[in-house]
Amino acid sequence: MSSSPSPERAADVAVRLRGVTKIYESGVAALGPIDLSIGRGEFVSLLGPSGCGKSTALRLIAGLASPSSGTLDIAAASSAPRPGHRIGFVFQEPTLMPWTSVRDNVGLPLKLAHVPAAEARTGIDAALAQVGLSDFADAFPRELSGGMKMRASLARALVTRSDILLMDEPFAALDEITRFRLNNDLLALWRSLSMTVLFVTHSVFESVYLSQRVLVMTARPGRLSAEIKIDADAPRDDAFRASAAYAGYCRRVSDALAPAYTGVHAL
Repeated sequence: MSSSPSPERAADVAVRLRGVTKIYESGVAALGPIDLSIGRGEFVSLLGPSGCGKSTALRLIAGLASPSSGTLDIAAASSAPRPGHRIGFVFQEPTLMPWTSVRDNVGLPLKLAHVPAAEARTGIDAALAQVGLSDFADAFPRELSGGMKMRASLARALVTRSDILLMDEPFAALDEITRFRLNNDLLALWRSLSMTVLFVTHSVFESVYLSQRVLVMTARPGRLSAEIKIDADAPRDDAFRASAAYAGYCRRVSDALAPAYTGVHAL
């Protein structure tokens, strides 16, 4: 399988890749060709073995690297005030500046965009409130727990009021309880802000819990080998984690992922 089903109308598409590949100067073929469409407001996870090109795909979408071939289209932002599309990126590590406050870390994208101070402060306060860090605006990163640092990183991605949120294994280094809590908080933010989320993870369980679709990738060069739609009407909560439906989806995703670790690709 090389593609994921497209949303029915072009207006519904937030991200579209067609025949995209990435070959590094060293000659390593990291990705593709890959065809992928993600609808506006959709939550999609990319799942695959290490080195399969998941992070590369995010970097291409974010404009941090260029495809070697193929086309990549990002929809314009669906709302005012600023024209163009807005993409937020949450990396594997929080990447906070240790010498300045949480408020200043979160406000960095607005500072770089020369947003007026009063407008920036309003946006920063809103982003901190969305991730539950209002009381820690003046704290320094060294005073935060791992989960709180990741919340600050998420607030920094949200402060530009992004339409598209790219997340590269943001919770991988956290303990299980913190990870579950942040999964729940992320879903609540996604619902309230109507963002498009593309989430990279190594965890079958996390991908099923969070996503509307799980896209499984082959080993390098990464291609899409399977798509599993998570059609769960029940709320995503502790009861869902314990349900037979959740276990069934996890089994399906695990079965789809297995060939990537044995060298047999489903095409």
